[in-house]
Amino acid sequence: MSLSTSAAVKSEILVDSHGSKKVVTLNRPKALNALNLNMVREFYPKLQKWNASSDVDLVILKGSGEKAFCAGGDVLAVVRSYKDAESGKECTMHKDFFREEYILNHLIGTFNKQYVCLIDGIVMGGGCGLSVNGRFRVATEKTMLAMPETALGLFPDVGGSYFLSRLKGNLGMYLALTGYRLLGADAFHAGLATHFVESSELAKLEKELVNMKDVNENSVDEVIKSFEPKKVPEFSLSKHLAQIRDAFGKRSVEDILSSLEKDGSDWAKKQAATLGKMSPTSLKVTHRQINEGSKMNYAKIFTMEYRLTQRFLADKDFHEGCRAILIDKDRNPKWNPATLAEVKDSTLDHYFSPLPNNADLKL
Repeated sequence: MSLSTSAAVKSEILVDSHGSKKVVTLNRPKALNALNLNMVREFYPKLQKWNASSDVDLVILKGSGEKAFCAGGDVLAVVRSYKDAESGKECTMHKDFFREEYILNHLIGTFNKQYVCLIDGIVMGGGCGLSVNGRFRVATEKTMLAMPETALGLFPDVGGSYFLSRLKGNLGMYLALTGYRLLGADAFHAGLATHFVESSELAKLEKELVNMKDVNENSVDEVIKSFEPKKVPEFSLSKHLAQIRDAFGKRSVEDILSSLEKDGSDWAKKQAATLGKMSPTSLKVTHRQINEGSKMNYAKIFTMEYRLTQRFLADKDFHEGCRAILIDKDRNPKWNPATLAEVKDSTLDHYFSPLPNNADLKL
């Protein structure tokens, strides 16, 4: 162990060193390993150091406990910080968290060593940022991967503008707007995981990876593939892929809803009902974000996403979504504005515009 036992007990990021291999464990099992600012600040300098070191060739990231890889970011702390700052207290966590999380996400996406995430269990929001931006993502039958931010009055961030917009057949737009949960092999079929391995095989896979002599992209890929089952479960969305391609490529959220209405199937009605529960502002911002993200380079994605976080914090729906889903848990948010028609183009333009006082995140 590279940490003393007493430090390891307290630390929310555990590191095991095996020669040139590092095994990192997200260590907040009671909070489903949700990512907080302390964890970002612990992990980033380590990853930065390994990126620059010739003594490290492989990093494996996993979550502690049985339930989750990482169930998202600590958004309640962000909302509390914003409200405290508004009331005159000296709080910057609402700026720092997103800024530093995105800098970490960008490093993961540009990391020059082999990076393997064992995404066993729940992977949501910030957990996708830690994993999907990286080179290898190993899903299991226990994986539940989703970007559910539109239900929270937010948008699918942490690089989602890049990795969701590049999925085939408008699948990324579908996942971004509806927050659909990809279970097990679905994450692999969708393209958000690179491999599928049964959960019971992960310990053996990890052991084989840390014992590798010759580490490169192809050799790591081969080792992970050697653990894949002969038969991977089928994609649960396969029978709806044509409908997703046709409906979710439309030029606006309203056109998507019209297309679903025209489709008329039970599945289409269910998707329309799901969209009807989401924040109208979130839906419109997310639709534009995914379209713009498809044309942007990787670093610029995070500049755009950081702008959006600060606009959502300054508006109403993110606070209301946190209240309804995470605080009071009545699951009955009162969105403002309440309809798509009331979301003005000028509001959208403001969300995407540069932040004042040179506050943009530049990578």
